[in-house]
Amino acid sequence: VKGNPIPYVSRGGLKLEKAMKCFGVTLKDKVCMDIGASTGGFTDCMLQNGAVKVFSIDVGYGQLAWKLRQDERVVCMERTNIRYVTIEDTKEFADFASVDVSFISLKLVLPKAKELLN
Repeated sequence: VKGNPIPYVSRGGLKLEKAMKCFGVTLKDKVCMDIGASTGGFTDCMLQNGAVKVFSIDVGYGQLAWKLRQDERVVCMERTNIRYVTIEDTKEFADFASVDVSFISLKLVLPKAKELLN
């Protein structure tokens, strides 16, 4: 099947790209956090839209695309539950966070995300 190639490592990047356009979000020169990174579609979208660093956080492992693992702007935090991440782990606050998680309530994720944001 032929079609338009996806510009990101997964279709997740298309979801974030659409949301950024709808809400007028710009990530140029921002430090970002991708909570529930998986393959890294959101991470890839953030980078392609000017993010200077992305903390890619996921409880799973071995999922983040090789291209992103090799990128010095990506901090791969696999086998990491966001509930236990502290500022000591990241050494800096993020300017933007995306959340795409399963099997955990946003009631647990969002307060922690807020704690790690500027």
